Amino acid sequence: MKTLFLVILLACFIGAGYLLIAFNYSYSDGSRAGYIQKFSNKGWICKTHEGELAMTTVPGVAPILWSFSVRDGKVASQLSEAMGKRLVLHYKEFRYLPTTCFGETAYFVDRVEITE
Repeated sequence: MKTLFLVILLACFIGAGYLLIAFNYSYSDGSRAGYIQKFSNKGWICKTHEGELAMTTVPGVAPILWSFSVRDGKVASQLSEAMGKRLVLHYKEFRYLPTTCFGETAYFVDRVEITE
């Protein structure tokens, strides 16, 4: 019984250590520019803010769609207000997150800049 408890406790410590590393060290970060095409609050149990940025370099050319997630409610409200405007989104990429409860994509937007 004591051995089982120690194994479970060790597994919890390993899991907590993994999550600590996964959420605090990003794989990459950068910026992308374009227009918000879609932005919504999704999920049955874990509600997340998900969106698509239409990136285009030349008018008339089909845009490339980039999917992203938002954790911060303040950033989500900024994005909702900026629909239809050209934006620069700063993001961090977190790989190997255990569930989609944190976001459906690996890209998490943490800052929004409106460009006119």
